[in-house]
Amino acid sequence: MSNFTNWLNNTKKGLTDQVKKFKNKDFMDAIVAGCALVAYADGKVDDTEKNKMAGYMNLSEELKVFDMTQVISQFNHYVANFDFSPEIGKQEALKSISKFSKKPEVGRLIVGVCSAIGAADGDFDDQEKAVVRNICSALNLNPSEFSL
Repeated sequence: MSNFTNWLNNTKKGLTDQVKKFKNKDFMDAIVAGCALVAYADGKVDDTEKNKMAGYMNLSEELKVFDMTQVISQFNHYVANFDFSPEIGKQEALKSISKFSKKPEVGRLIVGVCSAIGAADGDFDDQEKAVVRNICSALNLNPSEFSL
């Protein structure tokens, strides 16, 4: 766990400038899709997880660059996909994320933000880590690079 914690802390330090550099709709969609995947890791998205994601997005210096109304709208879109069909929800979210499969610098940033969301409550559990490993796979990144 300490390797992951060290990686996460080091990653978070540089996120603000990097997120600003890649600020666009596809990037926001990928970030929000990843957040929805992590939130749905246990098979449901409850209000606590929605509030955690929204709170993190509001408090996070690196994610304040995104309009919160758009973030919530996109998050609800992905959650609705999971509600319709967990498999369709997963595929739609991974499709948004995989747009960056040929851009490892952006992919690492997406993994960093999704990991930070997963760890925001102080408990980055095995289900959430498994989801982030799937995100790594969609981005053609090796999960061991992130101590997952």
